[in-house]
Amino acid sequence: MLGLSEAAQAQGNVALGLKAGGSYSTFDGQDATNAKSRFGFHAGVFANISLSDLIAVQPELVFSQKGAKYSTTDALDRLNYLDIPLSFHLNVSGLFFEAGPQVGVLLGASRETGSVSVNTKERYNDFDFGYLAGLGYQRKSGPGIGLRYNGGFTNVVQSTTAGSVTTQPRIRNSVFQLYLTYSFGRR
Repeated sequence: MLGLSEAAQAQGNVALGLKAGGSYSTFDGQDATNAKSRFGFHAGVFANISLSDLIAVQPELVFSQKGAKYSTTDALDRLNYLDIPLSFHLNVSGLFFEAGPQVGVLLGASRETGSVSVNTKERYNDFDFGYLAGLGYQRKSGPGIGLRYNGGFTNVVQSTTAGSVTTQPRIRNSVFQLYLTYSFGRR
């Protein structure tokens, strides 16, 4: 990837940029009962590498807040990730459609009930593997906007063992992200 980036940058095919926006996340899966959506934010950096006039690859590093509220209590689960998506873009005059894989590294987790916050990082898996799909408008240089969905393939809650019985809760991350970008590329 580094070699591809250096070759593309030498030809002027790389645009570096910043992105930030709001997140609307919840837990999904058969065991995600009573989970409701919560608002958060995400922010990070990206490198948009043009492979042709129509196709680009965009690796990113993004701090992302995820989690859920619960309808039966006042509890709120907050999960903070360093997401590393690799999106493949189909570009048409600035309009893009994107899809690709994503890995998230759990940085921290807490459960908040009223004014009490408890560290719950040990309850969750350290890595979250998933996918992304979205669309937006982004030029090689200047502002842009996008809407993306991040879905999880892996369960976020760790399995528990009692005696000879292991239980794996089927709970995955589900996040919509609306964001603004600014690209520093060649015009």
